[in-house]
Amino acid sequence: MAAQEYDYIVVGAGSAGCVLADQLSADGRATVLVLEAGGHDRRLWINMPIGYGKTFYDERVNWKFEAQPDPGLMDRRIYFPRGKVVGGSSSINAMVYCRGLPGDFDDWAAAGNRGWGWSDVAPVYDRFERRVDADGTPAAEGGPLFVSDVRRQLHPMARHFFAAATQAGLPLTEDFNGPAPEGVGRYHINTRRGMRWSAADAFLRPALRRGQVTLATGALAERIVFEGRKAVGVSYRQGGTRHTARARAAVVLSAGAIQSPQLLQLSGVGPGALLQRHGIAPVLVQEHVGAGLQDHLAMSYYYKATEPTLNNVLSSLWGKLRVGVQYVTTLGGPLSISVNQCGGFVRSHPDAPQADMQLYCNPITYTLAASKTGTQIVPDRFAGFILCFQPCRPLSRGQVEIAGPDAARAPIITPGYLSHPEDVAQALRGAQLIRRLENTEAMRGLIRAPIAPRLDTMDDAAMVEDFRNRASTCYHPVGSCTMGPDAATSVVDAELKVHGLEHLYVVDASVFPNVTSGNTHAPTTMVAHKGAQAILAAARG
Repeated sequence: MAAQEYDYIVVGAGSAGCVLADQLSADGRATVLVLEAGGHDRRLWINMPIGYGKTFYDERVNWKFEAQPDPGLMDRRIYFPRGKVVGGSSSINAMVYCRGLPGDFDDWAAAGNRGWGWSDVAPVYDRFERRVDADGTPAAEGGPLFVSDVRRQLHPMARHFFAAATQAGLPLTEDFNGPAPEGVGRYHINTRRGMRWSAADAFLRPALRRGQVTLATGALAERIVFEGRKAVGVSYRQGGTRHTARARAAVVLSAGAIQSPQLLQLSGVGPGALLQRHGIAPVLVQEHVGAGLQDHLAMSYYYKATEPTLNNVLSSLWGKLRVGVQYVTTLGGPLSISVNQCGGFVRSHPDAPQADMQLYCNPITYTLAASKTGTQIVPDRFAGFILCFQPCRPLSRGQVEIAGPDAARAPIITPGYLSHPEDVAQALRGAQLIRRLENTEAMRGLIRAPIAPRLDTMDDAAMVEDFRNRASTCYHPVGSCTMGPDAATSVVDAELKVHGLEHLYVVDASVFPNVTSGNTHAPTTMVAHKGAQAILAAARG
């Protein structure tokens, strides 16, 4: 049977792939095939914002990757959740929406990526965002991605955090995505009318309604089909049957920072020794495919509180019933927002050239417990809260490598956390900053007792050791198919086309030259919009 043919094939229906489906088909003429290995996203725990606590370990919607033992973290194996569902990780994330700091993108441009500075990307954000005021009213103008101000839903405990920040000498800000993003404030999230608003909601479903986009779910891409060095299609497996689809204009990988490099390597584009080891004929030896992996490490400190928190509601059957009824009848209350409610981007020390720490203050503490359906996140039965920091711009790099020629086999993830000495220094500064917040009058009034291990008992060496023992990913992997002007040091160019190959693009977080200062869904969405325009321009040319 002849292969089906489309103008474009997009691999992955996540934060980037959904945008590409929309943008590449916007003229009403081009046909697009979107391949998604996961299933559909019409699930209660996806649509309900706080339900990400249920999907965090759910293999039905989550790849549940695990990294290799990491020397920087005492040889611990770090859990890497990734969305295996329509909407990708935007369907299972905590919905926090942060563009990133202007300096992040100016650094991209300074590295030789023309057109990627802050002045270039800020108008792109403006075009696809639609702000929703605290009263729930969407802006009259804007794009399809709803960015909601949920301050009226925040737990009242947040007032203590803001008071503590002021007492610690930290600035305040009204909007992390506004003209003055530095400071402590409230996180905006991707919800609409009390429900998650994923990339699939914002971009993919409107594209599907136009009739030019075909979505294939349960479709695992196995390799890119090449004619010489020109990408002409994708071979994929669906329902036990192998299929091949051909692309007239371009093949676009949007499978994320773990699986885009994996698919390139499976297809013969990657480090020579790796391809040889697994018996894969090289199409293009490219040593940087899979290299350059970066991620944010987060560190949390737990406290018993002197006043009620979400624990008091979510740890009891009666409390869950009460807020469940509230959510069903009003689409409001604690179930309608993320537990990542407030935080900020701040400087850990006066000499920092820009904000170097991201903070979170969450009105909940929890433990992990095994159940018949897998690991569950269980709120504690006492009032408690979390203070958390993550260094914004780590310098350590890791890698992603295939474990064999089978696409269904999980790749080998080697994060390389704390392999750069500056990241160790940042970890210490972050812990010292949290201790500074702890010691404010406002926080002393909220803290009934720290939960061990306690910062107030640690010296500098103990803080670093504690970080190595407990820090974990904040689920922001990027950089494994880095963008840059030189094929000798990067994988894609500024138009996101793979160096040395024709009709092949990577458009997702894997192309970030450096990780942005905050949560990565927003900049990934921006990258996808710019990538789509570059692909369309090349097709017209």
